[in-house]
Amino acid sequence: MNSLSPETITLHAPGTVANVVCGFDVLGFALSQPYDTMTMRLTTPRGVTIRNHDDYNLPTEPTRNVAGAALLALLKAVPEQVGFAVEITKGIKPGSGIGSSAASAAGAVVGANYLLGNRFTAAELVEFATYGEEVASGVRHADNIAPAIYGGITLIRSTTPLDIIPVPAPPLFVTVVHPQIEIRTADARAILKKQVPLQDAIRQWGNVGGLIAGLMKGDYDLIGRSLEDVIIEPVRSILIPCFAAVKAQSTAAGALGGGISGSGPSIFMLSKDEKTARRVEAAMREIYIAAGIDFHTYVSPINPTGVRILPAEAAATIRTSC
Repeated sequence: MNSLSPETITLHAPGTVANVVCGFDVLGFALSQPYDTMTMRLTTPRGVTIRNHDDYNLPTEPTRNVAGAALLALLKAVPEQVGFAVEITKGIKPGSGIGSSAASAAGAVVGANYLLGNRFTAAELVEFATYGEEVASGVRHADNIAPAIYGGITLIRSTTPLDIIPVPAPPLFVTVVHPQIEIRTADARAILKKQVPLQDAIRQWGNVGGLIAGLMKGDYDLIGRSLEDVIIEPVRSILIPCFAAVKAQSTAAGALGGGISGSGPSIFMLSKDEKTARRVEAAMREIYIAAGIDFHTYVSPINPTGVRILPAEAAATIRTSC
């Protein structure tokens, strides 16, 4: 068994985009920003303690906290009488649709694994982290968790048993606009239709296959044609102000396509290069400024690494400044 680490570590746990338009609950990718900052160390006795350093007033009881629930699941596979002390500064607003709960859960298990000598596989860490997602939404889905841990773009081929497939892709830049309203994942799931017409399902399957093929071939035109959702988006988009205008104006600015990030309210668009992604950002900003709706925007390449444990000197600087 690998040795335990006595050190205190600091890590960045990235935001993620799930569903990726047509890939409901099966596709996701990691963002370079925003991210949560987490500090962790091993403790005795066994258990989990959590401190928050933000204004979101999230629960610190481990069973009610996404990071805590993920760590409790991981501890069931750890024979040593150890626990974890976790401090979290959330840079990803809860209810934003860009993987806030997944970031905390994924960051917690990746950090714990490092402190335990990296004894668990990435797939095992995803399994542990999904217990955090269950706290947040009632469902142990992995489409945010997997890219947060693996980095890049991931396909969840199956959840029982878990089968995660990293998907190679050409260079892509992401523009995200987050209107400052909250949509709870559980509420966004509750409004979805329970039955889907066969013709819609066939069209959706074609788009998922086309998107995967486009990513692997580096075919930007095919990627753009496949970024179509005929099942989820028509229902959820009514919850997001200015959605149709953002999508239309972003495409006019040169984006390949995009849609709702996770359950919303954030909207993402993919572009070939940063210059185009910045034009898309300008279009998004113009729409929400005119509408009088507060918002945040992010522009970044797809994050290839996922959760990142910071070098000791950088981590020390962050802890000193907190």
